Amino acid sequence: MATMISSSSTVNLPMTVKTNSFSTSPSSSINSKHILPSQLPCTPTNHGLSLRYDGNPLRCRHRRSPQSTNSANFQVLASATVEPLKIMISGAPASGKGTQCELIKEKYGLVHIAAGDLLRAEIAAGSENGKRAKEHMEKGQLVPDEIVVTMVKERLSQPDSQENGWLLDGYPRSLSQATALKKYGFQPDLFILLEVPEDTLVERVVGRRLDPVTGKIYHVKYSPPETDEIAARLTKRFDDTEEKVKLRLKTHHHNVEAVLSLYEDVTVEVNGSVNKEDVFAQIDVALTNLLEQRKSALGSLAA
Repeated sequence: MATMISSSSTVNLPMTVKTNSFSTSPSSSINSKHILPSQLPCTPTNHGLSLRYDGNPLRCRHRRSPQSTNSANFQVLASATVEPLKIMISGAPASGKGTQCELIKEKYGLVHIAAGDLLRAEIAAGSENGKRAKEHMEKGQLVPDEIVVTMVKERLSQPDSQENGWLLDGYPRSLSQATALKKYGFQPDLFILLEVPEDTLVERVVGRRLDPVTGKIYHVKYSPPETDEIAARLTKRFDDTEEKVKLRLKTHHHNVEAVLSLYEDVTVEVNGSVNKEDVFAQIDVALTNLLEQRKSALGSLAA
């Protein structure tokens, strides 16, 4: 039965907080703990607030006033508003990442940022970065990291992202990209990793069909077309085959494993094999808890 999500409900579904290592196989042994998100305690430290489990912090930050030049003492100032969320989300092809991004954006008002969308927008606008990217694409080359990282950095720096918080979708995809973002000062509060068994992902991809008239995506098993007329015109992507999707999954797992080396202490694994409402319920618990801990921290600082 689907779990209905509302702003007043609290749902405790099992999720995994990564502690040390990453495994792409459900049968592999990984050093992680299955817990309920509401059980993650937030403890004050000398360096701010930490959401901790098994020694790994999910850090919440509050602002302090600069240290006085005339005194070693400093005053802790409570901000009038909670610091906006900075979230990264990653998931394999057909993991449901796009659906979850829409649900997160709708409830939390975060600015949704996807590198592919930025690239297309920059090219359409004829910007300098867009022109450089287009040159590589017309030659059949991959767009260099430095171009894409610059686009992402500039978008994350815009006022709406800074004021409302941001949701970075499917990026960074490599350690070099993650390292570049860190150099520019962009670190996530949470790195959400959607975990779906490989056989489920393959089934989802192989069964996908596209309506060339409306652009709507169907699935022969999970979301069949409404009429025989629609069914007759559906097409299948050339790379939606079992062989090709397994190659894409292999690349995805390799990239995520590298990225997690920077984000281990803020990674939350979410079971993405259940229905979309239950997937979002897990994410919602993690984000709600983080915001509540920040509000609590502001209250205790102001007291």
